[in-house]
Amino acid sequence: MNFLNTSEFNVESLIESAMRFKSGDDRSRPLSGKSVALVFFNPSLRTRASMQVGIYELGGNAVVLEPGGTSWTLEHRAGAVMDGDKTEHVAEFVRVLERYCVAIGVRTFATLKNWEEERTDPVLNAFAKYASVPIINLESAMHHPCQAAADMMTIREKLGAGRKRVVLTWAWHPKPLPMAVPNSFALAAAQMGHDLVIAHPPGYELDDELLETARSFGNVGVTNDIDAAFDGAEVIYAKSWGAKQFYGDSDRDLAERAQYRAQWIVNEDKMSRTNKAVFMHCLPVRRNVIVTDAVIDSSSSVVIDEAENRLHVQKAILAKLL
Repeated sequence: MNFLNTSEFNVESLIESAMRFKSGDDRSRPLSGKSVALVFFNPSLRTRASMQVGIYELGGNAVVLEPGGTSWTLEHRAGAVMDGDKTEHVAEFVRVLERYCVAIGVRTFATLKNWEEERTDPVLNAFAKYASVPIINLESAMHHPCQAAADMMTIREKLGAGRKRVVLTWAWHPKPLPMAVPNSFALAAAQMGHDLVIAHPPGYELDDELLETARSFGNVGVTNDIDAAFDGAEVIYAKSWGAKQFYGDSDRDLAERAQYRAQWIVNEDKMSRTNKAVFMHCLPVRRNVIVTDAVIDSSSSVVIDEAENRLHVQKAILAKLL
């Protein structure tokens, strides 16, 4: 069993398990004497640290590899003629690594060059294709399920069980970013039964198929009116992402988004329209760009608790898979 996105998992059950790990009621060590590989194609703070600590606390050992840094550069395409800068194919990399490790975590971002290709998560799925041990998505082009599960756990902790009015709002950022976090947040929020509103400027729609899947679980609305979106909200989740029609042409994206800088930011005025909402962000966050200091430093901000919950949720995921 792999953990590539949340759609095939009971998020509620993962949260309950994570809460037992967090409270200390569950002190099991299912990874005793075992190793888990963590493969990072991209930089990481929370994912890397929380996975390493979580594996240790479950009794295991983390093997951290960085293709092109601490390990060989990797080719993922089937049938590739490897006469370029890639040294090893995922086919061998994965099948060797699984002789040492009981699971493999993979972190690989979108390059924002080809939307139709990247929406298929080619690197992550190449790992899944060749592996006979569980593959855990530590963020891919399309999904960040560990983050989304921690987000749902944080909402449960802060606001209790039951349906909440949750807003996922796009925010201006000086460069286009991948859709993985907003995609996964939208999917998980729908799975948990929340009333979700996605606010973004025209042209910054999330993936159509992803939204269709989310709507199959629950109530998902979309608006281009950021002020109206905040009215009565109980959760504000801010995140920037790039427009899919501009993949491969970041200059056009930058030119398009310039008009939204002043309006699409989470500030005190917008938060005052909410129903005493908590403010959430996956971090790292650009202060006074995505959110003002006044909001992120306020008592409504739960970003540090959210980051802590990555540890507990990932322990629950590891325990479930292994």
